[in-house]
Amino acid sequence: MNENLLDLVPEHIRGLLGTNTKVCLLSGLDVFTALKDENQIVMACNARIKHAIPGIMKAAQELDAVVAFELTTTEGGLDGGYTGQTPELYVSTIIDYAVSCGFSKPFVIHADHITVKNAGKRELSDAGRLIAAQIEAGYTSFAIDASFNALSDNINIVTQLSEPIIAKGYGLEVELGEMPLFANRSALTTPSETKEFLSKLAAKGCTPQLLAINNGSKRGNYLEGEIVRIDLERTKKIHDVAISFGVSGLVQHGITGTPLHLVGKLAEYGIRKGNIGTLWQNVTHAGLPLDLMDAMRSWARENNQDIKYATKIFKADIDAIPKENIKMIHEMAYREAKEFLTAFRAKGSASKLAAIRGKSR
Repeated sequence: MNENLLDLVPEHIRGLLGTNTKVCLLSGLDVFTALKDENQIVMACNARIKHAIPGIMKAAQELDAVVAFELTTTEGGLDGGYTGQTPELYVSTIIDYAVSCGFSKPFVIHADHITVKNAGKRELSDAGRLIAAQIEAGYTSFAIDASFNALSDNINIVTQLSEPIIAKGYGLEVELGEMPLFANRSALTTPSETKEFLSKLAAKGCTPQLLAINNGSKRGNYLEGEIVRIDLERTKKIHDVAISFGVSGLVQHGITGTPLHLVGKLAEYGIRKGNIGTLWQNVTHAGLPLDLMDAMRSWARENNQDIKYATKIFKADIDAIPKENIKMIHEMAYREAKEFLTAFRAKGSASKLAAIRGKSR
């Protein structure tokens, strides 16, 4: 099965991996286009702390599942973001783990939320430099998030920044639904807005594989007793519009804390990529030495910051934790990943991808 898919490894990635490799790092374009008609979700993992990665890989290997590893610009930009992981470091970490773990299933490395909040030259230049660095490092899928802008600016920004991504044959994700219409409230994405957005992108020669939307979910942890408000019917209507313009599927944010029975239903409404970030941080924090966690919490309190911002500050200590703590994190990440991959209906997706790609030749 995997030999078939190894032929799809992009030329630049093959150069990074070397000859005779079994590491199957693919373009998001190939993965999401092939799986568009499958009612299953690719689990995308924001591995803010590296110790969760082997557990995720073990679960994907066991369940024969396609996965994605991703970081946002704030998590891992050119300066390493708040995780201390530059694009080059993140890619090399994932590849090193894939080799050492014997991970042979297909995966994507995705640049999530390349956020552009205005159409000024400086923001566009910064985003362009980041994309160039991510391409060079080995990212194979990219999310350009200009959703904070008016629709016309969103379209122009995506069109401009996606040029090198499309030229490389890599995956493209775009976003709608973050621009606030009212104070303290995000605008839910609408089918009509989706149609206008995608039709105007298509007119400019830009067809993304994925569309991230605001369907009522939230990012981060859900609080105890907090109601999950995901509008499934709206999601389905948006999906119907999106696929009419050649989009493979939708992206669901805010899955950490979402009940597993609801997670599984998302595939039926057009979700093809599910982003999970905070969960892996939670798993890793649960396995860190207590004195290290105490120090991180103290830093967060003293600096009035979310504890995620302590990741870069304490990276050297986190990377050097004892083997028994690393093993604990691996095992917890494995169990969580296995549960979510099962809920995402992703079991067997690697073999499905190979079969679909084989038929298309």
